[in-house]
Amino acid sequence: MQEAKKLCSLIGRNTKTYFKDKFLFFTSMLTPLILLVLFFTFLRNIYIDSFTQAFPEGFSVDSIIINGIAGAWLLSSVLSVSSVTVAFCANMVMVDDKIYSSINDFKVAPVKSTTISISYLVSNIFVVTLVIISVLVLGCIYLAAVGWYISVSDFFMILLGCLCNILFGSLLATIILSFVSTQGMQSAIATLISALYGFISGAYMPISSFSKGLANFLGLLPGTYGTSIMRNHCMNGYLNELANVGVTSEAIKGIRDGFDANIYFFDNSVSLPAMYGIIVGTCVALLIIYILIVILKNKNVSFKFFDKIKNKFRKKLISKKD
Repeated sequence: MQEAKKLCSLIGRNTKTYFKDKFLFFTSMLTPLILLVLFFTFLRNIYIDSFTQAFPEGFSVDSIIINGIAGAWLLSSVLSVSSVTVAFCANMVMVDDKIYSSINDFKVAPVKSTTISISYLVSNIFVVTLVIISVLVLGCIYLAAVGWYISVSDFFMILLGCLCNILFGSLLATIILSFVSTQGMQSAIATLISALYGFISGAYMPISSFSKGLANFLGLLPGTYGTSIMRNHCMNGYLNELANVGVTSEAIKGIRDGFDANIYFFDNSVSLPAMYGIIVGTCVALLIIYILIVILKNKNVSFKFFDKIKNKFRKKLISKKD
């Protein structure tokens, strides 16, 4: 009971620290902002043209549905990419605690090392959930303005997809950043994730637009399926409405293939349940890895491999300054 109170206090402290740091909060929202700028400057028109080209010649569809599909694509992209990029930025609190030795103060308190480790993971999940809920609310307002075709069941499936992506992002970020203890490496990782994750997960550009070899490689990454799950649930109502107004199943399949609602791994279609299996299985594996890391660190087991990487990184920074 006493340890549970300490855990709640640490979770509250970590959450407040994140939201107090305005620069950290802005950095975590940088990737979604980039996606929004790209969408409203040129991607929106490109995707609307792609949708309309999938229809038979002379066949017209209400612009409300077309704009809704484009908006649903945007929402699915922002939700999937934010689940990971925000998780990495929110977990910088853990890195700062190591840099400024705050974590040593916690251990003197006394608080168990396990409790401290759990607090970082749980507070990260909580912070990312708050951000994702905010993004989802804003996205729903936008879709309601341009045209709403999301059913109640689809909305609940969107929430389930968000949960899977949040757990994946938080576990991945907590594991990687548990080995980071310098501001230089912290900034490098945050920048790398913010710049690359949107591309490798298919959030910025559909994976189907990449070469076959690259698309197959990206099919090895769990984030690809996290994005596709969000595509399926966000776009499902709009694609059903296309069928209702007479759009052929072949044209709808073309849209699903072209915008990653359907994912193919070495020419084999990956079903939606299989996508859930991949992302949930990855989360379970990451949780086991994190538990092992916590246990080994509590036993003062040295991670020599990661220590060597950190030392090399420090030497490069020092040489650049000189």
